[in-house]
Amino acid sequence: MLTTTQLGQKGEERAAYLLQSKGYEVIRRNYRAGRAEIDLIAQKDNWIVFVEVKTRTNLSYGFPEAFVSPKKIGLIRKAADQFVYETNWRGNIRFDVIAITITRTKTEVEHFEDAM
Repeated sequence: MLTTTQLGQKGEERAAYLLQSKGYEVIRRNYRAGRAEIDLIAQKDNWIVFVEVKTRTNLSYGFPEAFVSPKKIGLIRKAADQFVYETNWRGNIRFDVIAITITRTKTEVEHFEDAM
């Protein structure tokens, strides 16, 4: 049985792999700005994508993507603003969610682009 932290790390690894398979370069993991954190920051062409990864082991309480709260969105946007400022990024930005459900028999991954 995985701990919550291990489950989250496994989900982030799976999400990074998915992004790389789609031609993105993962440029930061677990980027922090104060209390705000962004799981993954990826780049493809003239786009920076800020990614929240939600991983669950079952759907008893709902789909993983439903757990991105308005408060969390606000924190992600705050951290994204800091990243854009620090790096002087002048290209496009987008906020995505990658929802992962890991069960004993399968792993399901859904990528929601422009989700926040």
